[in-house]
Amino acid sequence: MTPEQFLELARVLPEPLLLVDGKGEILAINQSVVGMLGLRWKELQGRTLFEILTEPANKIENYIQACSRSRAMVLGSFTLSKNNGQTLMFRCQGAVIQPWSPETSTLILLRLENKAIASSNFILLNKKIDELAKEVARRKQVEEELSKANEALECRVEERTNALKKTLAELQLAQTKLIQTEKMSSLGQMVAGVAHEINNPINFIQGNLVYTQQYTHNLLNLVQLYLQYYPNPPQEIQEQIEVLDLDFILQDLNKLLHSMSVGTERIRDIVISLRNFSRLDEADLKKVNIHEGIDSTLMILKHRLQATHNCLEITVIKEYGQLPNVTCYPSQLNQVFMNVINNAIDALEETFLFSHLSLGNNCNKRTNDKGQMIVPQIRICTEVVEEKWVAITIADNGSGMNEEVRSKLFDPFFTTKPTGKGTGLGLSVSYQIIVEKHGGHLSYVSAPGQGTEFVIKIPLSSLYQSQPF
Repeated sequence: MTPEQFLELARVLPEPLLLVDGKGEILAINQSVVGMLGLRWKELQGRTLFEILTEPANKIENYIQACSRSRAMVLGSFTLSKNNGQTLMFRCQGAVIQPWSPETSTLILLRLENKAIASSNFILLNKKIDELAKEVARRKQVEEELSKANEALECRVEERTNALKKTLAELQLAQTKLIQTEKMSSLGQMVAGVAHEINNPINFIQGNLVYTQQYTHNLLNLVQLYLQYYPNPPQEIQEQIEVLDLDFILQDLNKLLHSMSVGTERIRDIVISLRNFSRLDEADLKKVNIHEGIDSTLMILKHRLQATHNCLEITVIKEYGQLPNVTCYPSQLNQVFMNVINNAIDALEETFLFSHLSLGNNCNKRTNDKGQMIVPQIRICTEVVEEKWVAITIADNGSGMNEEVRSKLFDPFFTTKPTGKGTGLGLSVSYQIIVEKHGGHLSYVSAPGQGTEFVIKIPLSSLYQSQPF
């Protein structure tokens, strides 16, 4: 920056600014310096700081050197000797704006401040600080008193809020349970109605298929006899035989009738499973076959167990023990089976779908720590324990659960499923059905990478007096 550029910049600034070089020579000043020092530019032009300041030359030289080397503002205090013999003490802030180089000399910008005015301003500032400190202390005292009052009020509000939150949570849970119960009741009624409506025409079709098979068998025998005794029928009949492809019909007709019979049997099994699952006529304690409830649940969930476009096929391994009929609430117990098996299927889909993304077409397979290939499976075991309990174990070989999930597993509304897929009530309701309704136990064992195993235990006897659910 040249002195001319400095003057152009400094002319509009109110601060007293002085431009010197590395030797202390005064290069330029602005109008504020003229008013402060009482010296015009012509009186300062060509002079150095050593000529107008009363301090020793080494002090001035050290200050100039400090300004030249530092990248920050350098403070100093000097005394100016005026032409009339008076002196002016001032403070100085110096900073280099053009470091020294072989092509250019050092330029240092000095900002001047009247020391007497600065001291006066300092006293006024201290006075204002004292007043402000007193005001702060007064306000602090008021704030402390207000804070104590607020704390007392907040304690009362927090107590009321916690009580309201607890009441609201209980109401929400009760409402959700009521809705869930009503849903299951409506679903059971609908399932039972649909099963009844399907059952009648299926019985009719299956009954008629028996006679159809007999009639067809007789007609085919008649055709075979006709072909045996009249191997050369008229030309028109021979042409019709070729058009109809009689040989194929004779071979395929029995297969069609057999497949139709198998299909109707399949529909009847589904209808029976739907009726067993809903069990609207067994809302009270009944002695039932536990295995029928499990099989009915598996039949309803069969579409989720079969292979899909994701190549995920889940194998169900049933290890049923010799169980007597168990006194229980059948429809509610079936609801527990549905919830637990559904969760196992979800866990396997998530685990093996990840394998699908990494292994391509082998999405229904992954390897264990020994490099052995494993497939998704659910194992269901039943047994009598200690001659007074029935234990149903439902285990999957999915990815398992971590500690955070396990700690909240039976909490109402807790779910790890995406929004819209899970309500977070399945296991909570299942726990209450088993523990509160049947006086049993619902426990689990799970670890990351080790799968999950649920154990349902209910008493064989009906001595347990359950609470209303």
